[in-house]
Parts: sequence; C-alpha cells; structure tokens
Amino acid sequence: MGSKTKIFIVMEFVTGGELFDKIVNHGRMREDEARRYFQQLINAVDYCHSRGVYHRDLKPENLLLDAYGNLKVSDFGLSALSQQVRDDGLLHTTCGTPNYVAPEVLNDRGYDGATADLWSCGVILFVLLADLSS
Repeated sequence: MGSKTKIFIVMEFVTGGELFDKIVNHGRMREDEARRYFQQLINAVDYCHSRGVYHRDLKPENLLLDAYGNLKVSDFGLSALSQQVRDDGLLHTTCGTPNYVAPEVLNDRGYDGATADLWSCGVILFVLLADLSS
C-alpha cells in the first residue's frame, strides 16, 4: 500500500525472531538445518528477482523466522526495482551492510542487483555454517 509520501508493506506477524539471534544464541548450525534456511532464502530471492525486485541488504538481521521456523525476508528499505537500472543495465547506488555486500557494489562502477544479492546469500550461508566463536 502506498500514499504520496509513504509505502507500507503489510506482512504476517512473525514470532521466531531474527535468524541473526538464532546464530548468536546457538552458534554454528548443522548442515541440514543451514541447508533448509538457505534453500528458503534462495527461493525467496528468486521470487523477488523474477518480479524485478533487488533487496540489496540481505543479512541475518533481515531474515525473520515464523513460529514454525520458516524464513521470511524483511526490510526492503534499500531495495531497487528493475526500472531503476540505468542505460548500462546496472544499478549505481552504493548501499547494503559492509560485511554482506558484494565487492562490485563498493567499486562505484555499477553492479547487477541480482548478482549482488546472490553474493550476500553466499555470505549468509558461510555465517550459518562457520564457527565464528573464536
């Protein structure tokens, strides 16, 4: 929904918190659990991309879990639409969270939104499986 000055996204109430909190509280995930979340993430990102939406800030803090542990992508505040792609076929706004953003987003020469989102997905997979406690 939208007005002249605001855009509202209405979604279900998710009670499972952020994926980030699960990682912090429980540490490294088993491979089968990480695979389940990663598959849901890739399916969600593919759905967005198929509709011309590039998230541009994928990170565990923006991935919510419902009561059944299903992943929900949130915070589309930095997202871009395919209509925002310039004549060179690229996006040019530098944005995202530094630890998850693709290198080409930072080089100020333009980037493909879908490819940048997939880079972030790969970093998220690493975070799910790595032992970051040391």
